[in-house]
Amino acid sequence: MSDAEKTKPVELLTFQLSDQEYSLDIMCVREIRGWTRATPLPHAPKYMKGVINLRGTVLPVMDLAQRLGLPVTDHTDRNVIIVVKHEDTMSGLLVDAVSDIIALTQDDLQQPPDAATGSSPGVIKSITLLDDRMIRVLDLSQIISTLQSDAA
Repeated sequence: MSDAEKTKPVELLTFQLSDQEYSLDIMCVREIRGWTRATPLPHAPKYMKGVINLRGTVLPVMDLAQRLGLPVTDHTDRNVIIVVKHEDTMSGLLVDAVSDIIALTQDDLQQPPDAATGSSPGVIKSITLLDDRMIRVLDLSQIISTLQSDAA
């Protein structure tokens, strides 16, 4: 990685899932919506909550905690749906709460240890330490590509 790449700014949207902190590249986030009950679809994977109407578009919504194998919590008014776009696919990710937006450089991001990704290869792209917080950066392409293959 060149020096220019190491100091390239990265903005991440951080959010809570089962008392843990995760993040996504802010460039893939389209909007943040309050929790809306989704219409379930038959034969969908357990982590798929269903679909919602987003200004006339049918948007699939997944429970991100369940998708990552984390303990599932009861949904409250604090839950939000992060609407993300990966390639040409829009999806909603249900999370416990949005924390904030943080600005880092590529140099601040560390590769996760191989042992940490054993159960779900590739969903964690990197890890960063911010003050006393350990924040996992998710690889949206891995999460969404699984969603597409499960739906097919």
